[in-house]
Amino acid sequence: MTTQSSEHTLELRFTDIFKRHEYKLYTLALALTKSDQYAKDIVQDVFMKLWEHRNHIHTIANMDAWLYRLTENKVIDFLRKTAADKRLRDALWMNMQHMMNETEETISSREYKQVIEKAINHLPPQRKRIYRLSKEQGLNYCQIAHELDISRHTVKNQLSSALRAVRNFLSRTMKLFF
Repeated sequence: MTTQSSEHTLELRFTDIFKRHEYKLYTLALALTKSDQYAKDIVQDVFMKLWEHRNHIHTIANMDAWLYRLTENKVIDFLRKTAADKRLRDALWMNMQHMMNETEETISSREYKQVIEKAINHLPPQRKRIYRLSKEQGLNYCQIAHELDISRHTVKNQLSSALRAVRNFLSRTMKLFF
């Protein structure tokens, strides 16, 4: 085997390892650092280390364990550095606060969508269909009237009733939460 083909084989092997492990290692680093950017940096450092040792890839018996251990060590190094550096510690704290706010917003949004869906499900079948065609598919009154073979005026009245019913359901439901 020539040196060039051997190098090419190592590159292919490295690429395969990278594709198979990058996301798992990123997820681990993100869970431990609570920072998207630091997690990406750590994963990059891990794969840089692997690249530096690419000629010895074939000697690594358990690649999963080797990469996992290296990632943990890089995270520990990062956390030690963070503990000693006030700016890093403050930045990490701000990032954690931001992530917590995003998580709360995501949960609130999901809960709100569930309440709206419940309100829509309480509508009579025809009104529900008109509501979905308008709000979810973006059809206008004329398009809905044509689709359902009803008058434009009926669409307008049914949609108005649907919106009023959804608003009333939401206001009743929100009173329970607050």
